[in-house]
Amino acid sequence: MKTIQLKFPLFPLLFTILISTNSKAQSREPIIDVHVHASQINSNFAREMCPWFLSNMPGGDPNLQAPSFFNLDCVAPLQPAKSTQEFQDQIIEKINRLNVYMVVSGDAGVIHNWYAAAPDRIIPSLGISNPNQMTVEAFKDSLSSGFYKVMGEVAPQYQGMSPSDMSLDAYFGVAEELGIPVAIHMGTGGNGMANITSPKYRASLGRPFLLEDLLDRHPKLKIWVMHAGYPMIDEMIALMGAHAYVYVDLAGFIWSYPLSEIHRYLKRLVEAGFAKRILYGTDLMIWPDLFETSVSVIQNANYLSYEQKRDIFFNNAIRFFNLNPEDYK
Repeated sequence: MKTIQLKFPLFPLLFTILISTNSKAQSREPIIDVHVHASQINSNFAREMCPWFLSNMPGGDPNLQAPSFFNLDCVAPLQPAKSTQEFQDQIIEKINRLNVYMVVSGDAGVIHNWYAAAPDRIIPSLGISNPNQMTVEAFKDSLSSGFYKVMGEVAPQYQGMSPSDMSLDAYFGVAEELGIPVAIHMGTGGNGMANITSPKYRASLGRPFLLEDLLDRHPKLKIWVMHAGYPMIDEMIALMGAHAYVYVDLAGFIWSYPLSEIHRYLKRLVEAGFAKRILYGTDLMIWPDLFETSVSVIQNANYLSYEQKRDIFFNNAIRFFNLNPEDYK
């Protein structure tokens, strides 16, 4: 066994990757990433990105050019995939080498290609955010086919809708009937979301308490809250305390907001008693190295025990999705 140490931008500690001399993924403990986006790559819009770029969120002037989301003031910005095929090649190489399993939503064609390349490591997910995307009947047919194992990402917040909006209720009913777990976007969307990129987005519609009517109508629905409802920690803790089947993932904010803020939020969830209901996720998009960046945050959290880290990386997802751990080694 040899140790390879990789340094990541803006992060003072080292993320240590242990691999065997013959590079078998089985030498690494498995990780389940519950929040990955498969997409077509437009090279005209693919750009570099520094992790934790929201550590400095400048304001702007509505009469001038909008401020940029991304901060490139770091030693080694993460590089985007330059083509859809390159994105696939990098993702498949990475998950095989690092022993990762991924719940993947997004472009249907890309998901099918990834699944064909790594059927044992890709868990397809079918997202819907408004009823105009597909009929309830088509949605049920798609889930009943057996290809899709998850409903998500569900993101009505970007449409100016509550997750308990009745226009989506029949879709949640299908997931409940079929025993399909659901991933719902809650919380932050980034800097200037409502007046720069998504005019229908409302911060107030990311409140975890807005899930309660949905959960009341569908008591057997199993959901996890994406982004752990960040930054509304009090509502998130209260909701999880009241609803024993609600989990959260750490995706998105884990690589975009200041590290001190990320650790404060995660530590609060753990100290509140919910370490067994936290799922690891990246919100991985066009930057394949976001995986290592996100893993490093958990690996270097000195307030987490080894057992708690393994729960977040793997054990909690096995329990949530009712998976056989022997199939994910």
